Amino acid sequence: MVAYFTHTLILHLIIFQVVILLIFVSNMLITHLARQNSPPVTFPMVSILVPARNEEKNIARCIQSLLALDYPTFEVLVLDDQSTDNTRSILEKLSRTHSRIKVLDGDSPPSGQVGKNWACSQLALKAQGELLFFTDADTYHQPETLKTIVTALEGEQADLLTGFPRQEVHTWGERFLVPFFSWAMLCFIPLALAYKLRAPALSSAIGQMMLFRRKAYLAIGGHEGVVSDIVDDLMLARKIKSNGLRWRVIFIADVISCRMYHNSEEAINGFVKNLFAAFDFRILPFLFAFIWLGIMFWEPLIILVLEIFGKAAHIQASYLIVCICLSLILWLLPYGFMKVPIGLALLYPVTIFAIVWVAFTSLWKSLTGNLSWKDRKIPQTRWKWI
Repeated sequence: MVAYFTHTLILHLIIFQVVILLIFVSNMLITHLARQNSPPVTFPMVSILVPARNEEKNIARCIQSLLALDYPTFEVLVLDDQSTDNTRSILEKLSRTHSRIKVLDGDSPPSGQVGKNWACSQLALKAQGELLFFTDADTYHQPETLKTIVTALEGEQADLLTGFPRQEVHTWGERFLVPFFSWAMLCFIPLALAYKLRAPALSSAIGQMMLFRRKAYLAIGGHEGVVSDIVDDLMLARKIKSNGLRWRVIFIADVISCRMYHNSEEAINGFVKNLFAAFDFRILPFLFAFIWLGIMFWEPLIILVLEIFGKAAHIQASYLIVCICLSLILWLLPYGFMKVPIGLALLYPVTIFAIVWVAFTSLWKSLTGNLSWKDRKIPQTRWKWI
């Protein structure tokens, strides 16, 4: 048994890490290639849709960046989702000086519906564009953003286009948690295979950037079709795939950035809300994923410490060194690609510890019906074993 943990398991981890590295390299190339398309002859009208609830820290910066986009025909619709801070007054001030922005009043979500999904549904009903661009109130967009993503959507003939913005992280909770979602999707969803298979599980989307063709959005039922889903972006991507529509991912870290949370507490609460939901409340796959993550990145380090103190038997030093080096590479390369501060990659053991702790907190709070977000209780969802 000791030999298994100090030798055989390390070899198995190396094989698994090489597979993950190949997936990431392939995904990096694929998402960059999607940026190589030629612009369309004419750019279709785009409706930019922004749900906003208590976003006084972010909303002015976001909307001003959207209004400065270099694109011929677009509208900006912002829904004030019953904010209790200064969000509404900031939006009204902006609307008085920019005719392109329309501010909508959000209604209370019906019983059993997640607030953001209901807000997005209301926005979609008012949109006039051929393309619907959903983005969050905490994003910031470079002037070329809209031309870049519309060019990619048209060139890739996609029905849904998404990507991974550069995440702005300032507190330690943000640094250890926020980049994880993008890292996991880039390393564990092989796009080359996902594009060919209809399996909904092999899909992902980031709500900070989802560009839909209107016809495709309506065909899957829009946000009204995912009214009770906490992770609406993932569910919408899965519905696109299950309906045989075309989903694509592109590199956007150079044109869109986002600060999801402004302190460690917000980051923890956000991930507690989302992690178990991202697994569709399936207990066994969830447990396997996070236990395996802990084993993959912590077990070699534990064996190294035991070896230093002469407590490890049957160890193959070369395998152990290769395994730890691969672990570093698996964090350094994606973090560089996502434009996350590269020094954080060296702290990957802390990231894994933090994410596993938050994952089990997410599991517990979901099972006990104690999830909430922005002063709204989230309806409890029935869990499944597999």
